[in-house]
Amino acid sequence: MAESQVQQSDDGLVARLRDPATCRAAFGEVIEQYSRPLYWQIRRMVNSHEDADDLLQNTFMKAWQSIDNFRGDARLSTWLHKIAINESLSFLERERKRQNISLDDQESALIHAIEADRDIDGDELALMLRKAVASLPEKQRLVFNMKYYDDMKYEQMSEILGTSVGALKASYHLAVKKIESYIRVC
Repeated sequence: MAESQVQQSDDGLVARLRDPATCRAAFGEVIEQYSRPLYWQIRRMVNSHEDADDLLQNTFMKAWQSIDNFRGDARLSTWLHKIAINESLSFLERERKRQNISLDDQESALIHAIEADRDIDGDELALMLRKAVASLPEKQRLVFNMKYYDDMKYEQMSEILGTSVGALKASYHLAVKKIESYIRVC
């Protein structure tokens, strides 16, 4: 679907979300349309199916509760991704505090969780890539996932993360170099 068609589709959906007579049905469409991409965005950050499901539900609840505050400055998908990422980052911070672990220890825990994860199939190379991505600092991991897995444009990432396009490109480049280095060592 072309960018202008996506925007028109989003505009129509947002209009129906704002209309009390059609808002529930329209939100059902939002859930149907965005559940899968948001789930995988969250899942790659938290590495647990159960946590990702909970965070996806929280994302949609927050979106529903604040749909009246959606101004339409950004695309609906951008707004939803921002909510999902903020929910995920808050969850990771709460977990880090609850478990009293450092960022380095969290990366080790992510790698261990990937090794133990039976919910995702994949060959050895895919597993190695997941471990390499898990070894990245949180921001680089997020940028890499958005660009590599979601094929998101830097401009949209910039709107979601509130970071300049140049900084995102640099972060992605550094992430790729670290991943290449990680794979070479393994």
